[in-house]
Amino acid sequence: MAARRPSQTISSDSLTFADLGVPDTLNRALAAAGVDRPFPIQAATLPDALAGRDVLGRGRTGSGKTYAFVLAVLTRLAASRTSRRAGRPRALILAPTRELATQIDSVMAPLAQALSLRTMTVFGGVAARPQIAGLRAGVDILVACPGRLADHVETGHAHLDAVEITVLDEADHMADLGFLPTVRRLLDQTPRGGQRLLFSATLDAGVDVLVRRFLTDPVVHSVDSTLSPVAAMAHHVLHVNADERFAVLVELTAAPGRTVVFTRTKRGAKTLTRRLVAAGVTAVELHGNLAQAARTRNLQAFSDGAAQTLVATDIAARGIHVDDVTLVVHADPPVEHKAYLHRSGRTARAGAAGTVVTLMTDGQVPEVRELTRKAGIKATTTRLRPGDALLRELAPGERTLVPQPVPRAAGTRRETQPTGTRREAQPTGTRREAQPTGTRHEAQPTQGGRGRRGGGKSTPAASTTRSAPARSGAAAFSARARPGARRGGR
Repeated sequence: MAARRPSQTISSDSLTFADLGVPDTLNRALAAAGVDRPFPIQAATLPDALAGRDVLGRGRTGSGKTYAFVLAVLTRLAASRTSRRAGRPRALILAPTRELATQIDSVMAPLAQALSLRTMTVFGGVAARPQIAGLRAGVDILVACPGRLADHVETGHAHLDAVEITVLDEADHMADLGFLPTVRRLLDQTPRGGQRLLFSATLDAGVDVLVRRFLTDPVVHSVDSTLSPVAAMAHHVLHVNADERFAVLVELTAAPGRTVVFTRTKRGAKTLTRRLVAAGVTAVELHGNLAQAARTRNLQAFSDGAAQTLVATDIAARGIHVDDVTLVVHADPPVEHKAYLHRSGRTARAGAAGTVVTLMTDGQVPEVRELTRKAGIKATTTRLRPGDALLRELAPGERTLVPQPVPRAAGTRRETQPTGTRREAQPTGTRREAQPTGTRHEAQPTQGGRGRRGGGKSTPAASTTRSAPARSGAAAFSARARPGARRGGR
């Protein structure tokens, strides 16, 4: 493979999408969606992608890379003379998580409709039969998670020999989740002469192997590393007593505006959500123990404002875009600095400002100090207690607390999965979505409803509130977590 060619710096200040080669039909659809000026990553990559070149794009979270490859794919397919055929998509976009795949399709679908192109998503956790029917009907652009797509390919319901353009989004995250062997097998089945676009935060290890093996003379565009801190993001570390940490969190989340709160484990996200709701905060949970319908429902509630707080594991650290998230709270500091930056990237997106707060107890001081150093951020550290004036500066506005009873959670993976579904495949052959590298799975129930770990019945909210005192250590909001533990990342 020839050496990668660096890109030229392109200023997007005066450019329009039409200047970059985007057709009028798409320009009108973009204008209707309120998108009128390209972001730097779009201005940099679109000319090369529209010219049919292989592109390696790197841009920080929230930089607008989804539109960068979506517009390229749609424009290229609209200009192609081929037609869709049953079971043979013309373009393939691979994404590491269901939420990211869904989000990509939601951005692309109205634009594709304007061009009379058909899109669909394929991922695990939902019934396979509707996906098979959609593939059989013919699709132009398939947005897929690797595991479920591999299932359809193996059973002959999907064939990749007609793919003209392939996109790998969040390639480094696919590597973290262990999907690269599956990705390689899928790419091997696409035509060697097809165009390929790869977007990644880093080129570590397996990602660089993908670039060297599947991209031909790629043009490299780096517009703010996805691991670079965002200038419009203010970072604060709140040094609190362990037994007052929950009260501080309530003060932050009871303020107006959308807040994303991160925990280390799925159990911790579930328990913390119930405690917040019992305290009067409108909150929903998002983690890997929820069935897909519940994940979609909760994310929609957060998006439309029915719930103003989303309590999540690192499943929401990438690929989740909700407008106007003003505050991100690391209730449990993450293990790795990359996770800190990706979590924090849920705010201050697309040029907006945002605030990031890390709650730190005495036992977490060395860990958090090392975390911020590796992340390259300068955080303001303040020791405080509930009621401190700084809390209203970080999350301004009138606090609203409406305590409500919390029903037993539905939609967890303890429930029977739809017939014929399989969980997202790991390269080892298991069908469960992979945890980030270095994590340990927590409480993954089996099909019949009995978990290997923590598989007991759900605890009612009142009991949860009474029996969940604050803990010290690195992950007080995450059940049984210890300082430095790498548990339950999804």
